[in-house]
Amino acid sequence: MEYDGQGVPIPAKKKRGYAAQAYEFGGNVAGQQPPPQQQLPPQPAYGGGAAPMYGSPMPFQPAVGAPQMPVSPPMPGNQDNLSQQFGQMNIQAQPQAPVQMAAPHMNQLFPSDLISQPFQVSELDLPPPPINLPPNTSVTPSQFANCPPKYVRSTLNSVPTTHNLLKKAKLPFALVINPYTSLHDNEDPVPVCTDQVISRCRRCRSYINPFVTFLDHGHRWRCNMCNLANDVPQAFDWDAATQQSTDRWQRSELNYSVVEFVAPQEYMVRPPQALTYIFLMDVSFNAVTSGLLATSARCILESLDLIPNVDRRTRLAFVAVDSSLHYFSIPQDGSEAADPKMLVVSDLDEPFLPTPEDLVVNLFDCRQNIESFLDKLQSMFKDTQNTACAMGSALRAGLRLVQTTGGKMTVLSATLPNIGYGKLENREDKKLLGTSKEGSLLQPANSFYKSFAVECSKQQVSIDMFLFSSQYQDVATLSNLPRYTGGQTWFYPGWNAARSEDAIKFAKEFSSYLSAEIGLEAVLRVRATTGLRMNAFYGNFFNRSSDLCAFPAFPRDQTFVVEVAIDETIAKPIVCMQTAVLHTTCNGERRIRVLTLALPTTESLSSVYASADQQAITAYFSHKAVERTLGSGLEAARDALQSKVIEILQTYRKELAGGNMGGGGLQLPANLRGLPVLFLGLMKNVGLRKSAQIPSDLRSAALCLLSTLPLPLLMQYIYPRLYSLHDMPDNAGIPDPETSEIVLPPPNNLSSERLAPYGLYLLDDGQTQFLWLGRDAIPALTLDVFGSEDKSLVRQGKTMLPELENEFNERVRAIVEKSKDQRAKGVGSIVIPPLYVVREDGEPSLKLWAQTLLVEDRADQGVSVQQFMGLLREKVVQ
Repeated sequence: MEYDGQGVPIPAKKKRGYAAQAYEFGGNVAGQQPPPQQQLPPQPAYGGGAAPMYGSPMPFQPAVGAPQMPVSPPMPGNQDNLSQQFGQMNIQAQPQAPVQMAAPHMNQLFPSDLISQPFQVSELDLPPPPINLPPNTSVTPSQFANCPPKYVRSTLNSVPTTHNLLKKAKLPFALVINPYTSLHDNEDPVPVCTDQVISRCRRCRSYINPFVTFLDHGHRWRCNMCNLANDVPQAFDWDAATQQSTDRWQRSELNYSVVEFVAPQEYMVRPPQALTYIFLMDVSFNAVTSGLLATSARCILESLDLIPNVDRRTRLAFVAVDSSLHYFSIPQDGSEAADPKMLVVSDLDEPFLPTPEDLVVNLFDCRQNIESFLDKLQSMFKDTQNTACAMGSALRAGLRLVQTTGGKMTVLSATLPNIGYGKLENREDKKLLGTSKEGSLLQPANSFYKSFAVECSKQQVSIDMFLFSSQYQDVATLSNLPRYTGGQTWFYPGWNAARSEDAIKFAKEFSSYLSAEIGLEAVLRVRATTGLRMNAFYGNFFNRSSDLCAFPAFPRDQTFVVEVAIDETIAKPIVCMQTAVLHTTCNGERRIRVLTLALPTTESLSSVYASADQQAITAYFSHKAVERTLGSGLEAARDALQSKVIEILQTYRKELAGGNMGGGGLQLPANLRGLPVLFLGLMKNVGLRKSAQIPSDLRSAALCLLSTLPLPLLMQYIYPRLYSLHDMPDNAGIPDPETSEIVLPPPNNLSSERLAPYGLYLLDDGQTQFLWLGRDAIPALTLDVFGSEDKSLVRQGKTMLPELENEFNERVRAIVEKSKDQRAKGVGSIVIPPLYVVREDGEPSLKLWAQTLLVEDRADQGVSVQQFMGLLREKVVQ
């Protein structure tokens, strides 16, 4: 319900009244109104032709088993040569047709001035520049023949034909790869080829895909990577189940750029491993008193049905850690020895397994006894006074438990590993924060963790870290374990189960983590057209050889970046890059997920710039900045980012804007307008920002996110979302009639100019949400949202919104929930951001924290966006 100035309800159809009423409360001071939205030059999807086929993430057709996508009818004019090729065969001739209906010309440059037309946040929602392939590029007319950007994005959607042209452009050529876009297969199904007929090139081992060509009456196919002619397997046009010939053109691998093959026996070195979880649980004083042990035991207990176990082979083991290692022998259900036994090993230097069996147990066979054990676990240590934690020794013991089979080690710890192997000291030194020596705190303190991680990778063991300490925990060192084993580091600073928000957040995230379908014993390789070479790899894995990335467990919520080098002149009109992930599914099937991306080539620098993808470029430099930080320090990383954006602006000015700055402006093409602001956001991110206030654990955890987050979440982490709620449009916060999805208000630029003193705003970086209540907010607004007219009674800090019986409260809560919806962004993630309520006239430290997300403002030791643009202009004009 809305109210007029006297507090009388007004009909909903009138414009939202909270802003208007603020006049009466002296809130709308001159200069406080948000500036009007700038008009941008027309941008027809960055290209000259049609909007991109894959501008927004497009759902795949259902996997094989459901009806296949109908193939378009033959088009006149393309028929003759193929009819002759296939005339003597039992193969229905199929026309070649363009993958995209976009015009075959290259993307056009739309110059724009960054000074006279400032960046608007809505530009970040534009799709990447379209991929304009020449006609007849793919072997079928399927609209799914080229890889959608939610799986693979290239920094350049027109590839320079020579190394020199790429060098001249000063833009990176890299792929941002996200092979999975959900935690569960049924949320994002891709076509599955179940017949085990896998056709690969004899020379380069690429998989057959929509961009090959058929020769010799369809008996052979020419590889689009290395040009070799290969035989088509005899079973390619034969359905073994029905014993009938089939229509080749209906095969998934010729119609879809993203497919999964069920692999035959020769793709297995050994029988597929069973899914195995080893839980290393801190039971020291900190973990017990904070409620970590009780909450994690309860959460595992309640999630036993969610852990993937289709084939009933999933195995679990539990090791409790304080100054000793506590193993638990859990008998099978119904056996004579009914109760789990605790076996304590105090030798931390050479921890041994106290019994050869019953330590890693089958979840199905021992279900009741596992439940009984988890029920009792907390009471076993409830009176502990032990503050020691031998987590390094526990990790070695965990590896010994599963080294023959491989598996996943899940570490839950609230204490710095302070005795035994890999012992760490508290090295946090506030005097170093914000200085040139701060980088030393972000380096690992002990070489054991990296060398142990590499050993784990060889034994197919992945490690995930859940860290909860309220004191220093050395995230910089411990995060090396996930970094080289395909795992992840989750950090919960100051966590305490007594706060229901903390307990619920962790329980939901840990439950999602346990239910995720991971790939085991995985390797990732990217192959490309002759002349291209994969040059560098970024992400959480171990680089086993020059082009092979090894993952003991393949994560579903991470992105990987691969830099591409151009070694020789490319004569072809298109190039292809194919990512293949060989893995074992949770139910013991060996599979290969293949993603094929085709891009046009160009000899024109303007085409290179017009096709550049600002989000993919930012993701590439995010990984580079983390690498630079860990190698040379924070200052070097920030300087490198600033130098890069200056270099791109200078190159564009000199080579494409004719040296003309258009009346003293700063120019970039429309598709790269957001690049300077995204780079500024990256430099101001908590992982890289110049500040003497950021503890090194927080910084290290942020660096982990900057090098793993899927692209949509990375963009939000670098440039958070700001929604104005007090004056949102009438359709915001309610379901869209067509999609049934909650409609979000339009986002605002991240500047305090946009925060009216009478307003209510949601600020969300994907990891944390802030609900900002202006100092002059009227009583009616606070009553509707928080249930009290008195602003001073509104609870600040980490909290949950009250559920009140009014339309506005329901809409605000719907927007807060919708903003957390990772699946709607087309990514898999377990993270649920906590909500902090911030009163503008309330807790100063909370207000300051929220303001650090306003990227375009001056804050701490950073510059405002206007100052940054001025600085860039000076450097570029020099």
